[in-house]
Amino acid sequence: MSEFIRVLKFTLFSISAGVIQMGSFALLNEVTNWSYWPCYLISLVLSVVWNFTFNRKFTFQSAANVPAAMAKVFVYYLFFTPLSTWLGNWLVSIGWNEYVVTILNMLLNFITEFLFQRYVVFGSSLDTGKKEQE
Repeated sequence: MSEFIRVLKFTLFSISAGVIQMGSFALLNEVTNWSYWPCYLISLVLSVVWNFTFNRKFTFQSAANVPAAMAKVFVYYLFFTPLSTWLGNWLVSIGWNEYVVTILNMLLNFITEFLFQRYVVFGSSLDTGKKEQE
C-alpha cells in the first residue's frame, strides 16, 4: 500500500510539474519566434527543478545528500534531454504538432524518471526523511 501511495504522490507532483512545463512551453512557443528545441529545453528544466524538489521531500521522503541526489538526476537528464530534444525536434520537423510531441516526451519522462528516482536516486534512502517531518 505504501508503494501505491508513493506512485500516487509522484503522479500528482508530476502533474503539477507538467502544468509548469506545458504552461512555460506554450508561453515560449506562442510569444517567441524560437524553434521547438529551446522552448522545450527551458520548460523541461523548470519542471525538473520543481518535480525533484517536491518528490525528494514528500514522495520518496529522502534525507539523502541533496547535491548527490541532484547529480544522479543530472546524469539521467544527460541522456534523456538530448534524446528527447532530438526526437521531438525531428518529429516537429516532419510535421507533428509541437504540443503532441511535448506531451509524448512528458509521458516518456514520467515513466522513466519515476523508475530512475525510485530505484537509483532514492532507492537506498527511501523514507529516511520521515523523522525530519515528524
